[in-house]
Amino acid sequence: MDTHEIQTALEKSIEYYKKSLFEYSSEQFVTKPNEQEWSIGQMYEHICMSALYFFFKRANYCLEQRNGQIGGDKNIYGEKQFKYNSFPPTQLKIPEALKGPEPVSKAQEDYLVLLDQIMIQGKILAERIPADRGEYKCIQPAFGWLNAHEWFWLNEQHFRHHLLQKARIDSFLINVNN
Repeated sequence: MDTHEIQTALEKSIEYYKKSLFEYSSEQFVTKPNEQEWSIGQMYEHICMSALYFFFKRANYCLEQRNGQIGGDKNIYGEKQFKYNSFPPTQLKIPEALKGPEPVSKAQEDYLVLLDQIMIQGKILAERIPADRGEYKCIQPAFGWLNAHEWFWLNEQHFRHHLLQKARIDSFLINVNN
């Protein structure tokens, strides 16, 4: 996918997340289906913080040629990720060594601001990335060495992937309320 197509897909996902944000009561927003799964609020926190402080940060590192290297390859998982333009349609478990603290959700209104920030930063990156030669890369723990375009694309895939989680939590919340 080219950068414009990725940005368009990202904007579509962000608009959906924004529209869905207030379909939940304050209580539903923080209700976890079980101890192992996140609430809708935790999921919003995760996708927003990941976009701003992981995916976009690494894309910028590549553009600025810092904290990475010239060259490097994706591993087999990275090759499949971009070949299929999607995470596997399953619940993924983050290895314990890579896990950070469990996300703590903010107020629902705060995510409107964060999603708008992601939209703005995405547009800026979408303008900068086409001029990049793609040679400078930063390591992605699960997929190998990625350039700015791939980091940008992976963020869009990440937003889509969490729609599956959202659907699972939504189903739980519907069943709890019936």
